[in-house]
Amino acid sequence: MDDSVNKPEHYQGGIECIEAIEAAMSHEEFIGYLRGNIFKYNWRYRNKNGIEDLRKAEWYLRKLIEKTEQYG
Repeated sequence: MDDSVNKPEHYQGGIECIEAIEAAMSHEEFIGYLRGNIFKYNWRYRNKNGIEDLRKAEWYLRKLIEKTEQYG
């Protein structure tokens, strides 16, 4: 079954898209990217994908917490 939040089928390959994005950015830029996605998914959830968008926002929040704990 496709998990469109944690492992979307269209993002599978040799390297995860999120890893490529992180590698292309400074730590500060990547933190901003994560924060922007949290905001986006919280903003649109009522009018677009409902609970799925809230779960995506949660995914990005967990990633933000992980990176903040890792790098400060």
